[in-house]
Amino acid sequence: MHTVLIVDDSLTVRQMVSEQLRKSGFNVVEAIDGEEAITKIRANLPDLVVTDIVMPRKNGYELCRWLKNEPNTKHIPVVMCTSKSEEFDVYWGMKQGADAYITKPYHPPDLIDAVKKLLK
Repeated sequence: MHTVLIVDDSLTVRQMVSEQLRKSGFNVVEAIDGEEAITKIRANLPDLVVTDIVMPRKNGYELCRWLKNEPNTKHIPVVMCTSKSEEFDVYWGMKQGADAYITKPYHPPDLIDAVKKLLK
């Protein structure tokens, strides 16, 4: 069973995304921001990370850069799931190393499909 780390400062979003992923057969771990995510990643590597961008302490761009620059985590796919929907936001997210970029509000099957595709 694949483990997905959900990183979002909104409890509602974390619960919603977690429920959707669990129903699709994934093990889910949650973090409230990039700092907590790094602590959890160091303790137990997830198979994929779904992250918001705008968060306190360490944002999604910083988390993605950290993941892609660390030798033991650079292989972990990152899905940015955010309300930042401008063309530049998408460009900048992909430039940081994101493997997929989904804007909120999103259609749940789109997120599940992106996760499944990246884990194949």
